[in-house]
Amino acid sequence: MKRNPRKVRWTKAFRRLHGKDMTQDSTFEFERKRNRPERYDRNITENTLKAIKKISKIRHDRAEKHITERFKGKKVKELHEARKELEQSINLVKPPSLLKEDPSLTLPIKVKITQKLAQAQPMEE
Repeated sequence: MKRNPRKVRWTKAFRRLHGKDMTQDSTFEFERKRNRPERYDRNITENTLKAIKKISKIRHDRAEKHITERFKGKKVKELHEARKELEQSINLVKPPSLLKEDPSLTLPIKVKITQKLAQAQPMEE
């Protein structure tokens, strides 16, 4: 629309011209164009890559620890709920001495056993 950027309120030029912008901010240096090639040090690059691997391992370990801690809390909560339920319905539980006297109170245990005999085949010579 061919507007002057110094008159459009949201542009950096307007903010700089009217003293609204921080001129000492270090991010302005990052915004400059860099047309010259950058030199890299091999040792620094190698150490950086090693550090990236270490950091990723630490993050992974922390995530696992976080998950185990959350599960630990869930187990404690389930145990607490089970105890509460047992306290509420303790009258339904029969004492062992009563179960010995009256076997009809126990549940019948049925065990089904199936055995498959392997037929031995004679080896041919």
